[in-house]
Amino acid sequence: MIVMKRTALAIVLALAAIISGQAQAQLFPPGGVNNQPVIPFPVAPPAPPPPPIVVPKVPQMNSPPPFALQNTTPGYVTQDTPPKRVLKRDRGPSFSDRVARCLDDGAAWGMNPNQRAAYSRSCANQ
Repeated sequence: MIVMKRTALAIVLALAAIISGQAQAQLFPPGGVNNQPVIPFPVAPPAPPPPPIVVPKVPQMNSPPPFALQNTTPGYVTQDTPPKRVLKRDRGPSFSDRVARCLDDGAAWGMNPNQRAAYSRSCANQ
């Protein structure tokens, strides 16, 4: 049994010596294989400069519009004068609204249905 252990140990040591000898042959020296220079990886080109930041021109309220937007001579804006207000005429109530109002008024005055009908016809047509 001891002989068998010693034989197995000798075989393992022999194999370890063979394997370690092959592993040392695969290591590369610092200067490269056979002292050849190591070619470095190509370097990326530098990044392009960022685009310039330009502050846009803010239009002014009291300035005339640009000439390119006008059809004729440039217009002039006077300061401190608001534009004229355009007032629309108020529309009166519709015919059905007038009839409903007249019927309500007649009922409030205590008229009977026939009197309310006559009153609403005359009242709505005024």
